[in-house]
Amino acid sequence: MIYKHHQQKLLRWIALFLVGTFLQLLFYIPTPVLSQNSSSCSNITAPLTPEEQTYARAAWQYFVKNYQPATGFTNSTGGYPSGTLWDMGNYLMALNAARWLNLTDQADFDSRLNKFLTTLSSLKLFEDTLPNKVYNAATAQMVDYGNNPLERGIGWSALDVGRILAAFDVIRTCHPQYNDWLKGIVAKWQIARSLKDGQLFGATVLPDNKTLLVQEGRLGYEEYGARGYQLWGFSAPKAISLEPFKLVEINGVQIPVDTRDFKSTNANNYVVSESYILDGIEFGLQGELADFAARVLDVQKRRYDTTGQLTAVTEDNIDQAPYFLYNTVYANGANWATITDANQPYPQFRSISTKAAFGWRYLFPDNAYAQKVFDVVKDLRSPDDSGYYAGIYEESKQPNKALTGNTNGLILEILYYKARGNRPLIASTSVSVSTGNPSENVSLAIPSNQPNSTVTIPIANQPNSIVTVPTPTPADTSKPTEVTVAPIPPVDSPKSSSNLKIDRPLSVIEQRYAEAAWRYFQANYHSKSGLIDDRSDFKGVTLWGLGDYLAALHAARSLDIISPKEFDQRTRHLLAALTKLPLFAEELPGRGYDTRTLQLIDYGGNPVPEGNGWSALDLGRILAALYNLKTCHPEYTAAVDKIVLDWSYLRVVREGILSSATVTKEQDGRSLTRVNPETRLGYEEYAARAFQLWGFNVDGSAVGGEYQTASVEGVKVPVQRRRTDTNSKVNQYTVSNPFLLYALEFGLDPKMRSLFEPIFQAQAERYRRTGTLTASATTLIDRKPYIVHSSIIGQGDPWVALGDDGQPVPKGRLVSTAVAFAFHALLPENKYSQELLQGTTDLYNPLAGFYEGFYETTGKTAVGFTSSTNSMILQSLLYKVMNQQPLIRPTTTMKSPWWQEVTKGNSGRGLPNTAIQRTRLISDSSGSYWVSGSEKTPLVHHGVNQHTIQNGAKAQNTTMRDF
Repeated sequence: MIYKHHQQKLLRWIALFLVGTFLQLLFYIPTPVLSQNSSSCSNITAPLTPEEQTYARAAWQYFVKNYQPATGFTNSTGGYPSGTLWDMGNYLMALNAARWLNLTDQADFDSRLNKFLTTLSSLKLFEDTLPNKVYNAATAQMVDYGNNPLERGIGWSALDVGRILAAFDVIRTCHPQYNDWLKGIVAKWQIARSLKDGQLFGATVLPDNKTLLVQEGRLGYEEYGARGYQLWGFSAPKAISLEPFKLVEINGVQIPVDTRDFKSTNANNYVVSESYILDGIEFGLQGELADFAARVLDVQKRRYDTTGQLTAVTEDNIDQAPYFLYNTVYANGANWATITDANQPYPQFRSISTKAAFGWRYLFPDNAYAQKVFDVVKDLRSPDDSGYYAGIYEESKQPNKALTGNTNGLILEILYYKARGNRPLIASTSVSVSTGNPSENVSLAIPSNQPNSTVTIPIANQPNSIVTVPTPTPADTSKPTEVTVAPIPPVDSPKSSSNLKIDRPLSVIEQRYAEAAWRYFQANYHSKSGLIDDRSDFKGVTLWGLGDYLAALHAARSLDIISPKEFDQRTRHLLAALTKLPLFAEELPGRGYDTRTLQLIDYGGNPVPEGNGWSALDLGRILAALYNLKTCHPEYTAAVDKIVLDWSYLRVVREGILSSATVTKEQDGRSLTRVNPETRLGYEEYAARAFQLWGFNVDGSAVGGEYQTASVEGVKVPVQRRRTDTNSKVNQYTVSNPFLLYALEFGLDPKMRSLFEPIFQAQAERYRRTGTLTASATTLIDRKPYIVHSSIIGQGDPWVALGDDGQPVPKGRLVSTAVAFAFHALLPENKYSQELLQGTTDLYNPLAGFYEGFYETTGKTAVGFTSSTNSMILQSLLYKVMNQQPLIRPTTTMKSPWWQEVTKGNSGRGLPNTAIQRTRLISDSSGSYWVSGSEKTPLVHHGVNQHTIQNGAKAQNTTMRDF
């Protein structure tokens, strides 16, 4: 009787279960036909190779063999029926990837997903609020981490909730027929309970059985989890802001580290690979996170370079006690720590992670180190076809034979990302990208929170005046209101000038370099204002930087890196922004602007509503770029001329020389404007040539006259112009940047060639004498003094590195990436320029652009990205394919609004006196170059050939080609 009673009860339960399942299927069973919204998910633009198909099939076999048919869940580790929401998210991502990679058909996909969602819908929740931290995968019971059933559960994990919310978004996007079902599940969960003060909070059960809410997430995972919440309309602004963090130098790389460590919070602040890999393949690395990811990969390469130990660290299960470890770049004050969740060290079990190696390989497909470490694990599959092992122990060199859904799920996600043509799985418009600065006075940008700091605006290619930054008010730290600038109306259809003649297409390698350089301008674009940051870690821009951007735009379009549509949209947006910039004293654009608000700022980033002067050098840079835009894209002529006609040139061009304005604060509180001649060597000559394009008489600033020189490596290097019009000694150093920009854009006229050649020769001779690669330039670095002038000669000393305050920077000399590219473009057959290029071509992050360079003494990468460096690289590549013709092309039309206003005269704005260009492009046997209109230039010019240089064991009189 008892047996029959239980049998009847069991049959009733089975019947009820079948009815429930039928009703679920009745309402939720999806059709195999995909909606139009999912087309992008099935768009496989880079099909897997046969070898990659083998990887994918092997990873999918893990889920086939660890499937729990009663629940639709999968085991988190091989044969162990347990799983967290994070593991469930892994499975959903793997299932979606398997469908589009044709590892499973639609019927199997639907069957698996229906069962999964049916069980998930009916899960018992912790305190009827959110899913428990872990469930038995076979029974769907709430359990602890030992898989022991618990009626109440052990709490929830907000990070795990964020992971599954991201997976839900991918499912509803790629399989929209499941959208309502997923929305119902999310609505049932009280997700708002896991949010507090803009942060993510998990729940844990204390020994006294009380529930405690605990902030969850550290730099990397915190931002990733918050993005998952954001996809479903739940905001966690503090969690997504990157802060608080600091930079810790590890193996010569500045690594971002959360300041909330184990000692202060009882939670680990580990730095691992997986969070950045997930962010990259799902959301697309952008802004600071792109830079952080590149650093985390780079530091692992540096460890390999130093120790010979291949390194790919992240958290992983292991096949022995303690069974789960965090293999880290950094954790709780220790580099390369391998710890448990309780911060217990197990360095003997540090391993090369299979999933990390796969992730870096496909996120950075051109990175040689990522390929090297990937090659070690790509065949690390179990012999019984149960999936990929977790990794290889560093110490024993034996496989870590743990089989997990995390490893195999991430591999499938990564391969699907590759098959999509490296397009992130989640649309970039779905979430916002936050930015942040390091905490505790460690800053990527110029620090604006230090009273009386002497700093310069963070650009890498133009020296500026030293200024004192005032202590910011509390308003300076508030979040700025971003200004939306509408692009100018559409212009006429493109009329690209025939003056621009491309001699040959880019090579495959050059194409890769150009695309990498252009990524800077994608990663640092402000879509509302249309502006680009001068450097990636500072929300500010100068006119010099905008000139860099416009020159980069022109180069990217000419090289077919961007489409005509993108070029037009960006150009019209930039031109509109230029019309909105407040002018200093209603005359000229100021020295710096906030790229979000368009406010005038000082060189520390602090708002200065009244402005702090103007730079004639910056004006020259933007005038050169605007002139070339008119010449090569004449459809923008009217818009360009409207901008420059709004400016007054009465005080910037005075008696044939260029002058800049500065503002000083008197003790009585008055602000006084002072206008002084520009004297910076190379920069003055460049800016003067640009002003001449617009008809200004600036012969006193144009290249020419006598120059003071100093002997460096036996070569007479220019130090400064001999002049009687000023006692200023602003120029304290000689660097390559302005001379290279001049040569690329205007060519080498005889007078400039006489300056350019010794500058190159001295650097080549130093390399010949010492073996030290030398590419002297003004560059940024990510620590004090933030800007370094690696001079040829500075303050009378050769090869000294100086800060903007004139103080030496020990071991601060850099080999500039931009200078290397430019020298090679100008002197492609020169042996030394070839050496320079070979030393710098791999110094780029495919998602963020080219780094500034590397340190001479250590060879370590100088972490930092600027518009100047990436613009010069794009211009150098364009110069190469233009058969070494000057990038600035001449125009013959004098009927534009600018010249019509000049012709009228009496403008009251300081326009040129006559409607003639003061410079012209000529050609002779030494090449093509611009000269001042008044110069009587010989038709044939022979290059300077007066120095004897040792070439190998043989000394010979030679031209620059042989250095």
